[in-house]
Amino acid sequence: MKARYRYRFYPTDQQKQSLAQLFGCVRVVWNDALALCKQSEKKPSSAELQKTVITRAKQTEERTWLSEVSVVPLQQSVAALETAFKNFFDSCKGTRTGRKVGYPKFKKKTNIQSARLTIRGFSMKEDGGVYLAKIGIVKPIWSRVLPSEPSSVTVIKDCANRYFLSFVVEVNPHRVDVKNQSIGIDLGIKTFAVMSDGTAAQSPSYKQLERKIRRLQRKLARQPKDSKRRNKTRLQIAKWHNQIADTRKDFLHKLSTKIVNDNQVIVLEDLNVSGMVKNRKLARAISQQGWYEFRVVCEGKSEKLGRELRVISRWEPTSQTCVRFVQSKP
Repeated sequence: MKARYRYRFYPTDQQKQSLAQLFGCVRVVWNDALALCKQSEKKPSSAELQKTVITRAKQTEERTWLSEVSVVPLQQSVAALETAFKNFFDSCKGTRTGRKVGYPKFKKKTNIQSARLTIRGFSMKEDGGVYLAKIGIVKPIWSRVLPSEPSSVTVIKDCANRYFLSFVVEVNPHRVDVKNQSIGIDLGIKTFAVMSDGTAAQSPSYKQLERKIRRLQRKLARQPKDSKRRNKTRLQIAKWHNQIADTRKDFLHKLSTKIVNDNQVIVLEDLNVSGMVKNRKLARAISQQGWYEFRVVCEGKSEKLGRELRVISRWEPTSQTCVRFVQSKP
């Protein structure tokens, strides 16, 4: 099975300029290809798009600067657009499971920036550095060792100007001895999870961070567009949002690791999150719990450790069952 390992790195000033140029070229290629698809009666193939928005565009005066970056991430940008269209068409036909996928959108400069490089565009160095084509050698913070040689790497810059390397590696599933045979989990808002063994898990409180974000958003609304102070406020908001997301992700990973390591069968309920967030009084609280993210990480770790994850119907009275079970315990 494939897995992603993500590491943060701190580029030099010269590398930041090169990365900004790379992100801009990838964004322009995506937008040009998407605009071409919208103008055409029949969607062009991936090969035709690459010839038009990369090969031929480099020969024009308006896009000559595309030659200054590696061609690998530009080709991957067109391939990513092809995948986005495939997911959209499959979602319209009903052949794709999960929630509906919308039509691909144009990329913005203020959103998360990314560029994917295959094995032709990067290499691992013996001293712990990673060579990126036409960028140079970057030194990520190796918080853990890669289990195998990566097949691709994605350079990411989030809205708070943090830089990450995301590696795709092959991971071999392995079994670990368990303490319990099975466990049932009921997810909630006040208490994040109530387990069938009587234990409960409380999610972190985000109220203090939310107050800071709301205060900065009111400040942002009063500032003129395209001003330096507005851009500074926007970065502050992005940093607080990232802190909430990182806190939630840390909590979900620790809880899911403990549950998957100790139990052979994990039973979760199939919650209609998209319908529940329509309640305007509870939408914010429901969205911040990360129920679907918890299910996704449990599925990945269960597959890795040879566990069985079962999802039961959303109409089962799991909350009442768990409450009666907990109250009956001595």
